[in-house]
Amino acid sequence: MTPLEFDVTEYLPILIFLGLAIALGVILILAAAVIAVRNPDPEKVSAYECGFNAFDDARMKFDVRFYLVSILFIIFDLEIAFLFPWAVAFQDISMLAFWSMMVFLGVLTIGFAYEWKKGALEWE
Repeated sequence: MTPLEFDVTEYLPILIFLGLAIALGVILILAAAVIAVRNPDPEKVSAYECGFNAFDDARMKFDVRFYLVSILFIIFDLEIAFLFPWAVAFQDISMLAFWSMMVFLGVLTIGFAYEWKKGALEWE
């Protein structure tokens, strides 16, 4: 077999997986459209996490505090995600890697304390 030729059977598992994924996605979308109950009540259309009512004017003023809290959550969530590979390889790391993570956690703690002191986490 020359470098330009390839065997289609080598790609068969990928094609089967792709076909099943597309079929499952289409089935779930159609099932949701057919089976879903459509009776909105005041609780369903009330303000949810974003701080303003759904289906209102798009040009209305909104509270920025929600976005501040969500950005802070994302920042700390991503920083905590760095702990997982470190914890998995904990037995094999050097002292430099250990103390580097301690410095990282110290900076993270100082940042959290600063945000808490400034009232960024308060919802008044």
